[in-house]
Order: sequence, then C-alpha cells, then structure tokens
Amino acid sequence: MENENIAVGLDIGTTKIVAMIGKTNEYGKVEILGIGKSKSLGVHRGVVNNITQTIQSIQQAVQDAETSSGIKIMEVVVGIAGQHIRSLQHSDYITRSNSDEVIDEEDIDRLCNQVHKLVMLPGEEILHVLPQDFKVDGQAEVKEPIGMYGGRLEANFHVVVGQVSSIRNVGRCIKSAGLDLSGITLEPLASALAVLSQEEKEAGVALIDIGGGTSDLAIFKDGIIRHTAVIPFGGNVITEDIKEGCSIIEKQAELLKIKFGSAWPGENKDNEVVSIPGLRGREPKEITLKNLSKIIHARVVEIIEQIYLEINNYGHEEQKKKLIAGIVLTGGGAQLQHLKQLVEYITGMDTRIGYPNEHLAGNSDSETTSPLYATAVGLVLNSLEQKERTVATGSSESAEEPDSDSTAPLSVSDPGFEEPKPIESKRFFDKWAEKFKEFLDNAE
Repeated sequence: MENENIAVGLDIGTTKIVAMIGKTNEYGKVEILGIGKSKSLGVHRGVVNNITQTIQSIQQAVQDAETSSGIKIMEVVVGIAGQHIRSLQHSDYITRSNSDEVIDEEDIDRLCNQVHKLVMLPGEEILHVLPQDFKVDGQAEVKEPIGMYGGRLEANFHVVVGQVSSIRNVGRCIKSAGLDLSGITLEPLASALAVLSQEEKEAGVALIDIGGGTSDLAIFKDGIIRHTAVIPFGGNVITEDIKEGCSIIEKQAELLKIKFGSAWPGENKDNEVVSIPGLRGREPKEITLKNLSKIIHARVVEIIEQIYLEINNYGHEEQKKKLIAGIVLTGGGAQLQHLKQLVEYITGMDTRIGYPNEHLAGNSDSETTSPLYATAVGLVLNSLEQKERTVATGSSESAEEPDSDSTAPLSVSDPGFEEPKPIESKRFFDKWAEKFKEFLDNAE
C-alpha cells in the first residue's frame, strides 16, 4: 500500500466482517477499489467472544479485498460498537488563575483532562470526551473560546464510555491477523459520515444503523454530535423469532426474511403462501406471508420503540421536535420492506433510507452503495479525511510544536464536519490514541 491516498476500513460486525479499500479521485469523491466480505463467527452483539474465529474471519475478508483490488493491505481503520458502549452528558468548569491572559489550548486540555477523571463503573473507561459548547464567565453558546478573555471556563461534554477489555480484544484480533491499527472510530459516527449530509446534521437528525447484533443511534444538531447509543437488538433477533415461530432452521429463516419479509402485516393477503423444503426427505412446510410479517412486525416494533426511547432520552419532547431532518435508517436491517413506513408511524418523524453514496464516485456499483456497507464506507471516508488533514497540517504543526505526538488522531474526534475540528480536541485525541496503543502493548 505505497499510495498515500489509499485507506482501508474494517467493519467487524455480528453477522459479517467487511474490508473496504478506497481512494480519493481527482474530483474529491471516494472511489472504492476493492471489497472483501466474510461471515463473522466470533462476534456476538458487536463484542468479540471468540478471538480465533474473529481472526480467521478478518483474514478472509482482507484476503478477498486484496484479491479484488490487487493491493496489499498493511493497516486498517476499525470501528467499535457493541452493547458495552454508552454515552452521557456532563458539564464541568475550571477557574483560571490569570484572567488577563487569553484562553489557550492548555486551558481546554486541562478542562478535558478534568472530565477524564470522572469515576466510572469497574472495567469501564472513558473513551471520548467531545466538547459541545463553552461558557466564558457566564457568556453562553461560545463555539470557540480560544483567544477570549475570561476567568471561568465552562463546557458541556458528550462523554462516550466503553469496556476496556472489549476494545482491547478488537485490537488483539487485528494485530494477530497481521495488520496495523491506524485508527479507531465509533461505528455510529462512521455510518453518519457515509449517509448524512451537512444540512441534515445542522437541521437536526437521528441516524439509526440497524445491524445484525446491535442497532446504533447517533443524534446530530447544529452540526455537532449530541447523543450516541447502542441498542443490543438487531436483525439477528428477527431471524431467531422466524426460526422459532415457523419451526425452521436458521438459514431458511434468514432467506425468508430477506426475500419475503415485511414489517407491515397489512400488505400481505391471507392466501399468499411460501413453501419451505423439509429436512432429509420430510414433507415441505407451508408458511403464510401474513404470519411471517406478523412475527417480523412484533420484533421490529420492539426495536423501534427502544430506539425511540433513546431519542426521547436525548432531550425533552420539544427538543425532539427540533430534529427537523427526522430519522435516517441505514445498515443491513434498513433493507426490510416497509420499515420506513413503520418507523414514521411509530415515531411521527420524517424518515428516509440512508445510502452511503453521499461522497462516493458516480461510477460506484450498486453493491457498494447498499445500506449494508454504510459503516465500512464511513470508515474509509474517515481514514481518507484524516490523512488529508495530516498532510495539510503536518508541516505547520511540526514547525510550531516540535514535541507534539506523532500518533495519528482518532477518527472519532471528527463527527463528519467538512471543516477540520478545533485543534484542542485533536490534541486530546492524540493522547487517547497513544493510550489505546499502550493497552495493546500491555496485553502482550
């Protein structure tokens, strides 16, 4: 991978592992050069529970991507999700000793580090501290406090928390698969980067990424990430319900869901029947599509209500109404027929299906632009943006800060802005990236 402009995203999901290679073309759009997919065997609800199987699945996906592109993969950007991820809002402040001097990066760092010392549950670690807005001496809604005068600096933070062991296991799998980890990002943020427009993020939008094991939620308002959550339900529980309800094997249940499944039972007539071959010469089973839809509908309603509860937890009822762009559905689960209509019916919010073609080149094939690959596309975009920023700021930063960390900043520090994030959060994530790499070294 000699080409500096090439990036690889690795989406370690519950049902599939995707390795995607992309580069920026001359028009500033992303061209997908190769894609590899393998069945994910060692991951349950977004968390690695079998290291050996996960390593094999990663190697298979990477090998397929290398074959289809002719490019050797050395390093990847990986997404983290799983039911262990949670987020919270927190406010904190510092009092500056000399209010005659302007606020600088060190003050922001001191404030962020203070939040990092919050006491969490055993085994949990604060992964990311994202400043939302600042207050300087009581003056609210300050977007950028650097350069201002003030004695008291306050800020509202979005704090993402996860289990150290789960994250370390992901890193271990990547290292054991013979790859270098160039960055790590929260999967809901990667999906958001792939399918949301800047206008939607400004207006207020809730992104729902329905995967196999989990459903991820990311809420944006005024262009800033406001809330993230991972709900431990996804497409696999729907398949499990079909399997139990129709007394068929899992493979057949999955095919039924994909080919004939619908989230709206009223669409099917009573006489629509599908025949399932029997096992080892047994009689075939006949299942009505209406019954199939009823099974799917019951579980989908439960998942949507859980997500809707999270959206309401983000703020009060009037706050929710401020999400002008409504809901965007993506991920493999978003391909379920009539899901959009059901989400609109339950939430009363405008809904669309999110396709990851916002930043892709026009000649991308239809497979790549499927909602199924939203996270993988987002990880590639994240990595490419990060490389561009490093190239653009590398020379000036090295001139100003000869002792600055060489570790690449974490992709999660960029929730999808077209403009680079303020330098203070970038420096903070440099430190976290270094800390994460220390975890992996200690694990050895």
